[in-house]
Amino acid sequence: MSITLALAGDTMLGRDVAERLAVVSPHDLFAAAVRDRFAAADLAVLNLECCISTRGRKWTSPGKMFHFRAPPKAADALALLGVDCVNLANNHALDYGYDAFADTLEHLENAGIAVVGAGLDERRARAGTVLEAHGIRVGVLGLTDHPVEFAAGPDRPGVAYADLSSGVPAWVKGGIAALRARADVVLVTPHWGPNMIAEPLPYVRRAAVELLESGATLIAGHSAHVFHGVSGPILYDMGDFIDDYAVDADLRNDLSLLWLVDLDERGPREVTAVPLALDYCRTRIASENERAWIRDRLSVASAEFGTPVEEHDGVFTMHMAVPAQ
Repeated sequence: MSITLALAGDTMLGRDVAERLAVVSPHDLFAAAVRDRFAAADLAVLNLECCISTRGRKWTSPGKMFHFRAPPKAADALALLGVDCVNLANNHALDYGYDAFADTLEHLENAGIAVVGAGLDERRARAGTVLEAHGIRVGVLGLTDHPVEFAAGPDRPGVAYADLSSGVPAWVKGGIAALRARADVVLVTPHWGPNMIAEPLPYVRRAAVELLESGATLIAGHSAHVFHGVSGPILYDMGDFIDDYAVDADLRNDLSLLWLVDLDERGPREVTAVPLALDYCRTRIASENERAWIRDRLSVASAEFGTPVEEHDGVFTMHMAVPAQ
């Protein structure tokens, strides 16, 4: 028995996306073909890069320029899309402070969506969750390496912060081990590295290897806003899923991928990457020319890790080695 796990990167439903959501159906944020791909998956996990609330004040800290807040309707949009779990371990979970963060957790819970990577205290922020489909249990653990000021404390809400530049901390290894005891496979979804870089930094590559050695069976990263190469069971960066961001003419952060991982109780077997185009505040399937650009970039980025990319019927497939047991 195998299942399909849908994975998507940075999902930003604030600012102009929130304005659009106020006047259209939640379905209209994503083209029908994108929704159909999600619906065909057995489970779905993404990185939610905003809070969901009508309350709060902008978090003030040196260098913080962007603040993302979505309306409560955003939780319904995610539920209608078929999202089972979101990672909140990122640099936008506390954009509007603790009250808005608490609202985010409540809205997601009411929508039936699990949360990893953030919580009302350090213990809950660092805790993983287990999703199940067709008898296969998938453990999910979220973490971020920035910003340290968002880190949850023993009595303070926040994110699951890990300084990955110094290696994978003991609590992450312990969290993976705890999930391995409850689940067949473990997905770790880290928010790591800076924005707008074309490939993973050396410390990210080292951390990915250490996560696998600690028992993770699949890694799905995000933060760069552009997709990176695939190395076995490592998706270094999934790119963006929806936003209102300015587009870099060279990195093309408006072109991305929806990742559909075929996995069984031993781990991931193959990933199908569906090419996406992020129009302003709406995501659709990429056109032929856009797909060609995505294919070329994905092929070059993955070739660095010895991963060939095949194209069939407008999507890309890559084989993923099953970790040794």
